[in-house]
Amino acid sequence: MPYAIRVHQHGGPSALRWEPVEVAAPAGAQVRLRQTAVGLNFIDTYHRSGLYPVPGQPFVPGLEGAGVVEAIGPAVKSLKPGDSVMYCKGPIGAYATHRLIEEDDLLRLPQGVAPEQAAACLLRGCTAFMLLQRTFVVQAGMSVLVHAAAGGVGALVAQWAAHLGARVIGTVGHASKASLAASNGCETVLVLPEEPDWPARVRTLTDGQGCNVVYDGVGKDTFTGSLDSLRRFGLMVSFGQSSGPVPALDPLALMQRGSLFLTRPSLRDYIAETIEYGTAAAAFFDLLLRGVLKVPIGQSYYLSDAATAHADLEGRRTTGASVLIVDPQ
Repeated sequence: MPYAIRVHQHGGPSALRWEPVEVAAPAGAQVRLRQTAVGLNFIDTYHRSGLYPVPGQPFVPGLEGAGVVEAIGPAVKSLKPGDSVMYCKGPIGAYATHRLIEEDDLLRLPQGVAPEQAAACLLRGCTAFMLLQRTFVVQAGMSVLVHAAAGGVGALVAQWAAHLGARVIGTVGHASKASLAASNGCETVLVLPEEPDWPARVRTLTDGQGCNVVYDGVGKDTFTGSLDSLRRFGLMVSFGQSSGPVPALDPLALMQRGSLFLTRPSLRDYIAETIEYGTAAAAFFDLLLRGVLKVPIGQSYYLSDAATAHADLEGRRTTGASVLIVDPQ
């Protein structure tokens, strides 16, 4: 019997319910997937809480997973039962033992990559590619500020930026995470609770200039300081809000700080086309399989324990990537 985590009403982690569900036979270009592992991402908590509204209830959260094709619809062209696949572009519905998903939303699992690893890091890997190669093209010699440099996306962005030859300044929310951020390629790690004027420190570290780009997935607690950490014409990339929504911004604030640029990218836009989706994934897994990037899975949970996983994630008790293992049937 298929099971899924469903949300009947927006709320805290307790809103996640483990329930039996029906999964129909695939039609058209749909694939019925028997899932092995599911990714755990902050955006899942936004959908659960209602910060990012999802039409219709109950709904099954989750954007990322890996598994085996069980059956295919009559219009499916490139996949067959038994193929190992992965995905991260949505639509939501990943928190399930089985699901229907469109063929174009799936990628083949690369040889040498375990399903658990793909489920834990494909979304993060594609996001890092978007941030470093599409939203802004990081080049050798640039100064880059990465918030939450010990977290899931931040760790990858820091590693990848360092590989590209950038000077990476990382921040963490607790001293216990500083060594991990340093191992991710950060030349300097700032423990924000110990640095009340951390933007000034960033400027000191960059010879008074500020950074070329700031990658901020924290949101409310770091947004204004991130703007103050940029050099003239610098780019602020706000891609998450783990501490809460960012404050309202008067565009004059960008002018007054040196004609700054601000963007709030969505990965779905950047991988909307199949070729872009495949390019992002291929670039990430090439570096992963060559050992340039490392994505340790810091914690694993059974899918049925998703509420505990969400509580740990929101409580900032996780490091690196997390994965939800589909419960044995």
